[in-house]
Amino acid sequence: MKLYRTSNGAVVERKNSFFSVEDDWDALINHEDLSGHLARACESGRAASQIDGAVLPPIGLQEVWAAGVTYHRSRSARIEESHAAGGGSFYDRVYDAPRPELFFKATPWRVRGSGDCVRIRRDAKWSVPEPEIVLCVNARGAIVGVTIGNDMSSRDIEGENPLYLSQAKIYDGACAIGPAMLVGEELRGDTSIELRVTRAGAIIYEGHTTFGQMKRDPRELVEFLYRETTFPRGALLFTGTGIVPPDEFTLHARDEIEIRVPPIGTLTNIVDDD
Repeated sequence: MKLYRTSNGAVVERKNSFFSVEDDWDALINHEDLSGHLARACESGRAASQIDGAVLPPIGLQEVWAAGVTYHRSRSARIEESHAAGGGSFYDRVYDAPRPELFFKATPWRVRGSGDCVRIRRDAKWSVPEPEIVLCVNARGAIVGVTIGNDMSSRDIEGENPLYLSQAKIYDGACAIGPAMLVGEELRGDTSIELRVTRAGAIIYEGHTTFGQMKRDPRELVEFLYRETTFPRGALLFTGTGIVPPDEFTLHARDEIEIRVPPIGTLTNIVDDD
C-alpha cells in the first residue's frame, strides 16, 4: 500500500484504487497498527480512480534526520572531497565504526514535495542531489513506512571542513521527500534506486544503486537515533546515498532531478533559479 498526504487529507493507494482516510497525519502514522488500519479503510471505503487534491510531502510535525557514509560510494566521495582539509580519515573510520553518523536535516516546514522546487546555496560552487531511502518512524521507534528523499548537498562547503556539514546540508530548499509512503512492505535488497538529472531537455547524469548496497541495517540507524532522543510525533530518517555524480558535475538552476524507486514511485524536483 502507498499512503499519500494531500491537500484534502490522507489517501491510501491499493491495487490501483484510492481511498480516503480521515485521520490526522501525525495520529495516523502513530497508529498502533498502521498497516491493518489502512487495509480496513480500503475494505470499508469508497474507491476512487485518482487522487483528489494536491499531493504534499508525506510529513506532518516530524523532525527530519539523516545518516551519512552508509554506502561505500559515499565513503569514497567524502574521503576525496575532504582530503585536503585533513578530514578524509574521519569518513573512513565512521564507515567501519559501530556508531553511525547521524545529523539533523530539516524542520517540517522546510521540506519540499514532489513537483516542488529545491535549491542550491548561492555561496556554493559544487552542489549535488543525493537520492536516498527515507524511513518513516513512529513515536515508539518502529519503522512504519519508507519513502524517497533528495538530500541536496554542497560538496565544496563540506569538503572545505567537515565541521561545515550543517551549512552544506541544512538550508532552505535542501530537503525533498515523496511522493508517497510505502506501508506494509519491506524493501528487498535488490530494490533499485535510480537518479536522473536533465538539463534543457537532455540527460546530463544517470546513476543507479540498490538498497542492499547499504552497509547499515535500517533498524540499527533508528535505534541509535532514538537511543537518547525522544520524538513525540515520530521522525523521518534519511539512510544515506549510494549514488554520487563525478567531481566535474554540479547542479544548475532549472535542472530537473528525478529519483525513482519502483515500489514507491518517482520524486521529481526542479532546481530553483532564484
